[in-house]
Amino acid sequence: MTAIKHSLQRDIFTPNDERLLSIVNVCKAGKKKKNCFLCATVTTERPVQVKVVKVKKSDKGDFYKRQMAWELRDLTEVDAKDANKENPEFDLHFEKVYRWVASSTAEKNSFISCIWKLNQRYLRKKVEFVNVSAQLLEELPKAEESVPSGENQSVAGGDEDALDDYQELNAREEQDIEGMMEVCEYAISNAEAFAEKLSSELQVLDGANIQSIMASEKQVNILMHLLDEALAEVDTIEGKLSSYEEMLQSVKEQMDQISQSNRIIQISSTNNHKLLGEIEFLVNHMDLSKGHIKALQDGDLSSPKGIEACINASEALLQCMNVALRPGHEKLTAVKQQQQLFCELRDTFARRLTNHLNNVFVHQFNHFSHFKMTIPQFYRSSCLSLPGHDQSSTLAQNTAELTLPKHHPLHRDLLRYAKLMEWLKSTQREKYEGLSRTYVDYMTRLYDREIKDFFEVAKIKMAGTTKEGKNKFATLPRKESALKQETESLHGSSGKLTGSTSSLNKLAVQGSNSRRSQSSSLLDMGNMSASDLDVADRTKFDKIFEQVLSELEPLCLAEQDFIIKFFKLQQQPALAQAETDDTDGAIQTKPSASEHRNSMSNEKDMVRMMMTKIFACIEMELNSLIALGDKIDTFNSLYMLVKMSHHVWTAENVDPASYLSTTLGNVLVTVKRNFDKCIFGQIKQMEEVKISKKSKVGILPFVTSFEEFAELAETIFRNAERRGDLDKAYVKLIRAIFTNVEKVANESQKTPRDVVMMENFHHIFSTLSRLKISCLEAERREAKHKYTDYLQAYVINSLGQPLEKLNHFFEGVEARVAQGVREEEVSYQLAFNKQELRKVIKEYPGKEVKKGLDNLYKKVDKHLCEEESLLQVVWHSMQDEFIRQYKHFEGLIGRCYPGSGITMEFTIQDMLEYFSSIAQSH
Repeated sequence: MTAIKHSLQRDIFTPNDERLLSIVNVCKAGKKKKNCFLCATVTTERPVQVKVVKVKKSDKGDFYKRQMAWELRDLTEVDAKDANKENPEFDLHFEKVYRWVASSTAEKNSFISCIWKLNQRYLRKKVEFVNVSAQLLEELPKAEESVPSGENQSVAGGDEDALDDYQELNAREEQDIEGMMEVCEYAISNAEAFAEKLSSELQVLDGANIQSIMASEKQVNILMHLLDEALAEVDTIEGKLSSYEEMLQSVKEQMDQISQSNRIIQISSTNNHKLLGEIEFLVNHMDLSKGHIKALQDGDLSSPKGIEACINASEALLQCMNVALRPGHEKLTAVKQQQQLFCELRDTFARRLTNHLNNVFVHQFNHFSHFKMTIPQFYRSSCLSLPGHDQSSTLAQNTAELTLPKHHPLHRDLLRYAKLMEWLKSTQREKYEGLSRTYVDYMTRLYDREIKDFFEVAKIKMAGTTKEGKNKFATLPRKESALKQETESLHGSSGKLTGSTSSLNKLAVQGSNSRRSQSSSLLDMGNMSASDLDVADRTKFDKIFEQVLSELEPLCLAEQDFIIKFFKLQQQPALAQAETDDTDGAIQTKPSASEHRNSMSNEKDMVRMMMTKIFACIEMELNSLIALGDKIDTFNSLYMLVKMSHHVWTAENVDPASYLSTTLGNVLVTVKRNFDKCIFGQIKQMEEVKISKKSKVGILPFVTSFEEFAELAETIFRNAERRGDLDKAYVKLIRAIFTNVEKVANESQKTPRDVVMMENFHHIFSTLSRLKISCLEAERREAKHKYTDYLQAYVINSLGQPLEKLNHFFEGVEARVAQGVREEEVSYQLAFNKQELRKVIKEYPGKEVKKGLDNLYKKVDKHLCEEESLLQVVWHSMQDEFIRQYKHFEGLIGRCYPGSGITMEFTIQDMLEYFSSIAQSH
């Protein structure tokens, strides 16, 4: 161990200016044995720092390394585990407890003893030693403690015992020893004799000291006497101090009593202030003025001032009832009485308000009911009769208008009670809901009569747009109830036309040509011919339908806005929502965020429910009106789809969840269904079309009808929101037209198939090019392609007849060449020699060719119809094709009969003259 200690001092501590005092070989308790050393060290420089250092032997060699160090001042406790038995275990309590097992109990005791001495010298006994033997905890000598640390003082430890025995002599001591040795000659040669001499001299000095002490006995007696007198004086002073202490104790008791009295007075004053604050709180928050009480009990709910007074009183009452009482207030008798008074006032005023508003609802309903029309039957008969200038007709025109009554006065009068309704909603939910039901019942009856009368007038005006429509509508059941107001009379309207009137007027001009008279109109889905429906009729229907929607929209929006404002729905409550219990006035807590969201959702549902009940008849009446319009003219579905889509879009922009948006959306589905039915009906008519077997086909009726439909649709759907629906209908119709044109062409007996296809696809191509419908661009190109193909096919098939033998001869020549016969050897074939060629050519002199072309022109003229004016186009194409065949024949003659000098008996110039003269002659 000494060698290890020396090695550690040299290698680890000396370089750090530290001195090793004690060492112990240890390992951690309860773990695998990994030995290390705990070292107690002090620094050689001041101020002295005492440390406990853990040193571990390196795994890669025989040298030691410093692993961890603790300051001794951080050590709080040393636990030796057992003070009576030998136990190598001990604990050191630094920032945490370190448990060690020493290699031997002696090393452990030596290390603990060193720590104890260091603690005594440098830490003033700060460290606590537990379960340590008393023999180890030896007090340091007092002389040692009195010497200041650092003056060549050494610390207790194993090596310091020898250092404590040896003390270096100072200069004076050295001089005295040298003087003594100089006096005694044998001091160096005979040390024993010198020591005996010194001992004898010391004994002489001790005897002198004893005699001196004995001689001083008198002075000692005097000193003892003085001490006795001092003790007596001390007793006297202690007596006085005791009396003073008794007096101070009395004063202390009196001061304690005064302090206790002051504390009681302070507590009483604090309690009085708190009591005053509570009383002021209750008086300020639970006191209702006599004016408010009078307004709640007897206030006038008819005059503006009375209503305002009742509103102020109700708000004050609600604030008093919703005040947040502090714990214990509800037990006070005065508070209970005041809450009981508030509940009685609340019930009384709620009952008065409910009865008054019920009376207001009845009065307003009766007031609007007095405006019933008294001439509905007279107006109906005058509208369905022929227009005239008698007085009764003028009366009907000036009296009946297509408008709905405005309820702004009713809403204005009721909105004065909006704040009171909010108060009623917060305090008496049952009465609030009863009032809402009463309002809905009265308004449902009022709106039901007004809306039905309004739609009856609209139906009369719609049915009046055609004679047949008048006859149809005249058979419908009539209500004997009064009609409401209307915008204009049937025969004297002068308002602005909606839609594109100029485009519709163009349709009227186009409808007068022969193609319209030939077509089987697609407008007769209601058993009515197209001639019965002119532009003015459709324009008037469009205007009537727009007027109906324009009247309904503000009516519904105004009513919904009134319901929200009057019944305080879908709004952040301005007043507290807490309610007091009817009996004890307990206050409810404010609703949480999730409860508030649920409340808002419920209020939206309530608005929607009230609107649905009040305007229950609107959707049914709109569907009935749409059915009538569709029965009058299926093309009315185009107008209705555009108008209804626009109004749905407008309503959704205002409020997507509103009743108006939902209702119009449902009706829009019906209109869209009628539109789809209209398209399907047109397709069905295409499939059922029949053609005459004895006359030429010409332009098919459904092709002409598609042109009219497209022109009308483009006018109606210009800048419309539902353009996509029209584009889909276009695609369905044009595909059906393509299919059925080919079907009719295959069934045609009088007119060649190529002519039917060519003329109709040319008409389709012209229509699509003129209208420039973007979604049918591919179909337009397809129609052009089909028209070109069938024109070429017709020309080629027709040109084979004027030069039939010549065509057959050269077809045989081409067949021989195709079989492998060289072109210059064809003339050696018996059937195609030069003589046969000359023979065939002689059969077609210029005169015969012109005659054949003239016959061909007449035949083509019989095949083609006049509407498309394609005769000259076909004739010019035949001319080009004939010239191409002529050049082809000459080329074959030049290649297959070289040097024969054989040529056709007419030239290209002759052919041009033939074609020109034939065209001019006809």
